[in-house]
Amino acid sequence: MAGLPCRLLLLCLAAAAASADLVLEEVRRSLDLSTHLAKISAELSLANAPGGAAASTFLLALEPGLEPRLAHLGVQVKGEEEEENALEVKETKVKGKSGKFFSVKLPSPLAPGAKVRVSVEMVFTHVLQPYPTHITQSEKQFVVFEGNHYFYSPYVTKTQTTRVKLASRNVESYTKLGNPTRTEDTIEYGPFKDIPPYSQDTLKVHYENNSPFLTITSMTRVIEVSHWGNIAVEETVDLKHTGAVLKGPFSRYDYQRQPDSGISSVKSFKTILPAAAQDVYYRDEIGNISTSHLLVLDDSVELEIRPRFPLFGGWKTHYIIGYNLPSYEYLYNLGDQYALKMRFVDHVFDEQVTDSLTVKIVLPEGAKNIHVDSPYEINRASDELHYTYLDTFGRPVIVAHKSNLVEQHIQDIVVHYTFNKILMLQEPLLVVGAFYILFFTVIVYVRLDFSITKDPAAEARMKVACITEQVLTLVNKRLGLYRHFDEAVNKYKQSRDISTLNSGKKSLEMEHKALTNEIASLQSKLKTEGSDLCDKVSEIQKLDGQVKELVLKSSVEAERLVAGKLKKDTYIENEKMHSNKRQDLVSKIDNILDAL
Repeated sequence: MAGLPCRLLLLCLAAAAASADLVLEEVRRSLDLSTHLAKISAELSLANAPGGAAASTFLLALEPGLEPRLAHLGVQVKGEEEEENALEVKETKVKGKSGKFFSVKLPSPLAPGAKVRVSVEMVFTHVLQPYPTHITQSEKQFVVFEGNHYFYSPYVTKTQTTRVKLASRNVESYTKLGNPTRTEDTIEYGPFKDIPPYSQDTLKVHYENNSPFLTITSMTRVIEVSHWGNIAVEETVDLKHTGAVLKGPFSRYDYQRQPDSGISSVKSFKTILPAAAQDVYYRDEIGNISTSHLLVLDDSVELEIRPRFPLFGGWKTHYIIGYNLPSYEYLYNLGDQYALKMRFVDHVFDEQVTDSLTVKIVLPEGAKNIHVDSPYEINRASDELHYTYLDTFGRPVIVAHKSNLVEQHIQDIVVHYTFNKILMLQEPLLVVGAFYILFFTVIVYVRLDFSITKDPAAEARMKVACITEQVLTLVNKRLGLYRHFDEAVNKYKQSRDISTLNSGKKSLEMEHKALTNEIASLQSKLKTEGSDLCDKVSEIQKLDGQVKELVLKSSVEAERLVAGKLKKDTYIENEKMHSNKRQDLVSKIDNILDAL
């Protein structure tokens, strides 16, 4: 019921505007049909007849056949210095008339006898129809446009001219109301005089148009905001060539050999990303598409997207593009109040058309009091929750939809929300707590005995394993004594100081005896436990005795060599023989240790 007075007020304003003595003294209309979009612009000279009332609004009308195709409508007023100011436009209704009507509010009431210059821009999608609808690879693409010779208006138009810009000079046919003039790719109609309100006369042009007829049939844009300094953007795009459908087979050979083969197809297109975009990826279901190229410019990042195959009429492709942005360029805050300012839809390719767009903005966990400011009308769906790692109650997701978008919709939306900064500690504390619980659990598990009854055999095995570990340590330590004694012998041969040799020999005897006694003690413990490893330890003791004997022999021969009682050649030969025997014995000991 609250909206009923507003609707009545709009109807009253529309009736007042339509009944005001407004006249279009001059209309200069331009139709740009050089791409797959129909861009219609009009320069209006709007006058209020003398003796009437001041007009604060005026009406714009849209032909009934073009209603569902309108993607963008913009109205500006031109001042004395040619500056342009955008005017407020609201959809309204006119009693007894079909079609769409828009009420445009003037910056100031138009006094009787006064004039104002207004610029109107309209963009229509899917109004250029391929004819023929199917072509072969070698044929060119022709399209048909049907519109109105006159500027459709609820007011009398004193004089009007229309200029039609085509994509090429190859024109099959066009209507010839008022003997139009044609030069190259331009057709000019008019001037038409004293046109009654709501006048219609079919304007039809059939001409060659090989521009890319690319349409984004569906697109999902996900913006994930992190207060740790990053904004992740990912776009999932379903693309279709909506031009004349390819008839017959496709020849890759002809396509590469002949430059005019598949002239209306699309090999590649460029996507303009924000200047701060980094970590860019471009992939589909198969994986990364390596044929793309990335160019970093001063004010943007240019990504050349080349699908795995050229797109002909009726062909489709699906891909995913993503990148990261620094949050400080798009996220603003004052205390706990935050504002995210980003584009609702971004550039995909030049002259883009998006049939259906879904935007999802994932805010940090704990964001509240969410409010969205949009430059145009969007359809808000119910908010969702998104869960990622370390989330507990989910991140709020804003979901919005819009259809029939063009480049003029590349504008910023602002998302306001509140966020308590103390919640930024939630994830680090969760990580610390998880590791703390893990380590505490491991400590408790290792230190506790969960067995119900004691296992004597298991305890015996554990004791044997512990004793064996001690034996291994002592044997390795004893073998290290021989290496230290070899160093003492080498020093003696160099310095000829007998005290050095005697000191090394004494140290070897003392430490060797102590280690051997310890090993013998452990051997007796193994025997007590009834382990068969006792015999292997006994064998190690015997082999070690032989190693010690060879080591002492080597020292004795070193004394004889220094005293001159043994020739050097003989010493070298004997030392080599002793070394080989010693190495064999040590290898046998190592093998037994490995077996233990």
